[in-house]
Amino acid sequence: QVQLVESGGGLVQPGGSLRLSCAASGSIFKMYAMGWYRQAPGKQRELVAIIRSDSTTTYPNSVKGRFTISRDNAKNLMYLQMNSLKSEDTAVYYCNTQPSLFNWGQGTQVTVSS
Repeated sequence: QVQLVESGGGLVQPGGSLRLSCAASGSIFKMYAMGWYRQAPGKQRELVAIIRSDSTTTYPNSVKGRFTISRDNAKNLMYLQMNSLKSEDTAVYYCNTQPSLFNWGQGTQVTVSS
């Protein structure tokens, strides 16, 4: 079973930046489209970035131009660079395939607050 481990979250002021990392126990990044998801308190989990096997990416309007997804297949790592963070970006962030096929990891908390 593939294990997914997210890291890199923290407390940041509005307008700040963070880079999240996703490590996978198997070589899944080159096999599947991958996504970053987030879940804010009281809300459903939502998809915030996709990277496909051909390296094309898609973002919802809420993060477009501020978030960038990338991956390093050789290292089994995936990243989410988040710039110009807003309070509404506060959530627990997760990685998984897109659509999600594997068990969710514990996620990494991102809190945007002054």
